[in-house]
Amino acid sequence: MRDVAVIGFGMTKFGEIWPTPLRDMYAEAAQACIKDSGIERSKLQSAYIGCMTSGLFNGQEHLASILTDYAGISGVAATRVESACASGGAAFRAAYLEVASGASDFVMAGGVEKMNDGADSTYCLSTASDQEYEVFHGVTFPGLYAMMAHAHMNQYGTTPEQLAAVAVKNHVNGALNPYAQFPMEISEQTVLGAVRVAEPLGLFDCSPVTDGAACVMLCPVDVAKDLGKPIIKVIGSGHATDSIALHDRADLASLPVVKLAAERAFAQAGIGIDDVDFCEVHDCFTIAEIMCTEALGLFKNGQGGPAAAEGVTARDGKHPVNTSGGLKSKGHPVGATGIAQICELYMQLTGRAEGRQLSSPRIGLAQNMGGSGGSSTVHILEVVS
Repeated sequence: MRDVAVIGFGMTKFGEIWPTPLRDMYAEAAQACIKDSGIERSKLQSAYIGCMTSGLFNGQEHLASILTDYAGISGVAATRVESACASGGAAFRAAYLEVASGASDFVMAGGVEKMNDGADSTYCLSTASDQEYEVFHGVTFPGLYAMMAHAHMNQYGTTPEQLAAVAVKNHVNGALNPYAQFPMEISEQTVLGAVRVAEPLGLFDCSPVTDGAACVMLCPVDVAKDLGKPIIKVIGSGHATDSIALHDRADLASLPVVKLAAERAFAQAGIGIDDVDFCEVHDCFTIAEIMCTEALGLFKNGQGGPAAAEGVTARDGKHPVNTSGGLKSKGHPVGATGIAQICELYMQLTGRAEGRQLSSPRIGLAQNMGGSGGSSTVHILEVVS
């Protein structure tokens, strides 16, 4: 297996992007990625595109053809990848493995979702849960995560104020991110006083419905050196699945799929969580960030909430989490989210994160999750001198 580096990125601004269609959003991100990578378009050999459900949101499938066509890269070997909200992370892993295997030298991993196209987003997203045992009985994703939140609160004493601390912190970071859908700070009072979506989760505990696209370019490390690029090496890649339905899990207050994906990534990287300088995790709901940080091993079970409230996961804390603003503030165009996380790692590790820049980070981790924990990817990137 060859060593693999990320050498460039491209993103659209996230939000309700009217009237730009799906194909044009992807084209914008792809073209920006190729330009940032500094390679000739003709050198691109392959592309993987994460997208959860363009057929339901937009009535358009066969994305490998239409998106590469409109991006001006028709002819490349392109594949659409789906793993619910982990589609972007899965696309990145596929691209990484293709370069590592030696099959291709330049592969672009992308993700896109157009969620504000008139479709019922609640229904579209519900297709990532168990149709017969969950959706049929009226459960939505806010409802599923509300059950997980109740379980966590009952087991560990997690409080609404601790959930609110996650949202407040992520909006502080997102306010400094020019790509963010909601780049503004909010208060604890705003979070706690918001209309309830699914008790105990209020409006500001939930990630928004978002349009957006993101792409990153991968190539062998030795090729990146020849190009004179900063060497941002992929040192760990983990992927795992779990039961899709909550009732099949032993513990609603934990995310074993994240733990397993992380163990696989850390085993490949030869490091542990204490070696990681910052993380991007899947905060589709505030309780998700708390549970993901615990599953990654940043905190013991039940300590993720207190850590958020005490500022441990703040940008200037011991374990910065979601410097981008996370899904909560940056936005969550589900197919693009996992790639946007890699973009944030790349920006931080190359010193390009502007006002939210950390001080000389060396190792970053991105954790992307599908559904209520039915799938997850974990990727670890490192600056190599």
